[in-house]
Amino acid sequence: MPAPTSTAGTADGAARVPGLRDRHGRTATDLRVSLTDRCNLRCTYCMPEAGLPWLPKPSLLTDEEVARLVAVAVRDLGVREVRFTGGEPLLRPGLVDIVAAAAALQPRPEISLTTNAIGLERLAGPLVAAGLDRVNVSLDTLDPGTFKDLAKRDRLAATLRGIEGAAAAGLAPVKINTVLMRGVNDAEAPALLRFALAHGYQLRFIEQMPLDAAGVWRRDEMVTAAEILAALQAEFDLEPDPAHRGSAPAETWLVDGGPATVGVIGSVTRPFCGDCDRTRLTADGQVRNCLFARGETDLRDLARSGATDAQIAERWREAMFGKLPGHGIDDPSFLQPARPMSAIGG
Repeated sequence: MPAPTSTAGTADGAARVPGLRDRHGRTATDLRVSLTDRCNLRCTYCMPEAGLPWLPKPSLLTDEEVARLVAVAVRDLGVREVRFTGGEPLLRPGLVDIVAAAAALQPRPEISLTTNAIGLERLAGPLVAAGLDRVNVSLDTLDPGTFKDLAKRDRLAATLRGIEGAAAAGLAPVKINTVLMRGVNDAEAPALLRFALAHGYQLRFIEQMPLDAAGVWRRDEMVTAAEILAALQAEFDLEPDPAHRGSAPAETWLVDGGPATVGVIGSVTRPFCGDCDRTRLTADGQVRNCLFARGETDLRDLARSGATDAQIAERWREAMFGKLPGHGIDDPSFLQPARPMSAIGG
């Protein structure tokens, strides 16, 4: 089966786009764009306290290159959702302009941001004005001491101010992402849900994945989706959400009869690879067809060599066509990606 290629324009001049289809019948319509590998926190499941060797600036996509590649994805490849990630994307000086360029595209994609929210109270308004639709904030604890132990920085108050600023700027409902770690913050699941319910935030718990820089992740030490649900059910009445999940990674549950919900993303124990609709672009312009892919496809050097948008689109199609059926974490031959989460983008 050959990889799909572009078709001729229609009579009205609009491009008919086959999209980023892989050999297993999945089509990627959700683009995750990492804008930097740098972060102002040092969460233990992501990077070491001393940080990592950062990508040199010349290797990073410029703002204009990011805008061009996002445009190719949306205009020529059928991408409908664009999420900017990091590292910490709020550290990217040109973030507001990058969001504005994405919002100006036709068809306009849904635009979101994954962030630790430090500084978001200052940037939320400009980002909304530029076209940002929603935000996902990483928050693993409500305890200042635990936050400092986890992130190696005393910044819980700054994160909470950022969350409040996002909601005040109209980015509601704010989505909260939480990773529970055994013996660290796993007892906080009910408290975090009470916090989210009280403020109207949408909480999603995420199983810790083998994407840490130190490579010390162990499945038998991971807090599983089943354990998360059991902890919540000890204090809340949870019923499966009747709404169709589609390609969303989270299984959602009605809390105490609804309408409030809580999500659990069981990336390891309840994989959803068969419905995956994501394609990823790293800060240095590499396409990753899976979060756990061992290989990458370079679009940065292709673009810098004078390639046309059509040539870039074709290379992107080829990269996605070879996507494996699943991440293979349960396979004995599984190898953790060489890049940690901070260098891939969430």
